[in-house]
Amino acid sequence: MTRFLNFSCAKLECLTCYRIGNMLVSKDYVGYLARQVTKKLVEGEFIETRNMNATSERVNAALLEEMQLEDRINDEVRLILEAYQEEMRTTGASYQEMFKKVKQQLVQKYKAVL
Repeated sequence: MTRFLNFSCAKLECLTCYRIGNMLVSKDYVGYLARQVTKKLVEGEFIETRNMNATSERVNAALLEEMQLEDRINDEVRLILEAYQEEMRTTGASYQEMFKKVKQQLVQKYKAVL
């Protein structure tokens, strides 16, 4: 997914984000990745910045937000299904199947790439 991000200290024109499986990474590791990505983008002359630390922090925030997207969608699905819990019970609907369907609808609604 291509994104255009504007930072007060740099302009990042092309950042492609991929989710690789269900890999769990710590917040510290995401910070490390953000610093490395920023360093490589500056070295490759993809971005210019006067403040490397501020740019790394913004990349870190963007990475964390992207990584937390699926968790937020899952939380919203749970809330929706909780509201329909009684109806699902009386109709015999499968929680897992409903979870998948509602999640897919929310992914489309938010135009997310998971």
